[in-house]
Amino acid sequence: MSQESPLSEPVIYHGKKFIVLSDWDGTITTQDSNDFVTDTYGMGRSDRVLLNQRIRKGEDNFRDAFRKMILSVTANGKKEGKVTHTFEFCKNAVAENIKVDDTFKGFYEFCEMNDIPVVIVSSGMEPIIRAVLNKYLASLDGIQIISNEVKTYDDGSWDIQYRHPESGFGHDKSKAIAPYRDMDPAPIVFFFGDGVSDLSAARGATCLFVKFKPNGENELMEYCIINKIKHRLFQSFEEAQGVIKLIIFAKTEEERQNIIAREWPEVA
Repeated sequence: MSQESPLSEPVIYHGKKFIVLSDWDGTITTQDSNDFVTDTYGMGRSDRVLLNQRIRKGEDNFRDAFRKMILSVTANGKKEGKVTHTFEFCKNAVAENIKVDDTFKGFYEFCEMNDIPVVIVSSGMEPIIRAVLNKYLASLDGIQIISNEVKTYDDGSWDIQYRHPESGFGHDKSKAIAPYRDMDPAPIVFFFGDGVSDLSAARGATCLFVKFKPNGENELMEYCIINKIKHRLFQSFEEAQGVIKLIIFAKTEEERQNIIAREWPEVA
């Protein structure tokens, strides 16, 4: 980890056959909280979507584009030189407006019963994630979250503190997968994502679940199609649980690999 970032190293789970790593915003939640804050209090949806498209095309990086979105929120809320869109204001707005996939709790409990660790890997900020988690999933308050942090200032302004500030991703999610891929034997890594913050993790997972979003903002799906990365679309964790159940309860390794090959075919 970069010396610029004092964020703690994540816990690594050893001796597991299966691991679930999941993005938070737009994947576990039904709406991306960062998009909500930017669209409502910052630069607005159209400019934010343009930035996301630039990231997917490789014309901009997530770290710098996301910082532009955050700075637009604080700048847009200034009245007579005073910041009104403080971090607390935005955190409370997210907690009031962002909901979670109502099948995630059951999915988490299924994983827990079958000795499968579930880790949230997010390019958002942990205090905002916790605010939503505590409201809807208080019983899961012990879940590990690997994310960025926030810096607040006396004048009410705030900024993101990236986990990997040296990376164009800000938080390079592939680094959360790498320790598991390097194990011998390596566990099967299920990764769940939806958007531009998940691009770095797309190639690293054994089984990549991509959330399909009816609003058309399917950057990760489009990236996988363009770059021919195997992925499986899903719309709820209940749906994904059915597929994972087939894999973990396969009677032989050959059967397991055949299921994975069937559910994650080559991208034409």
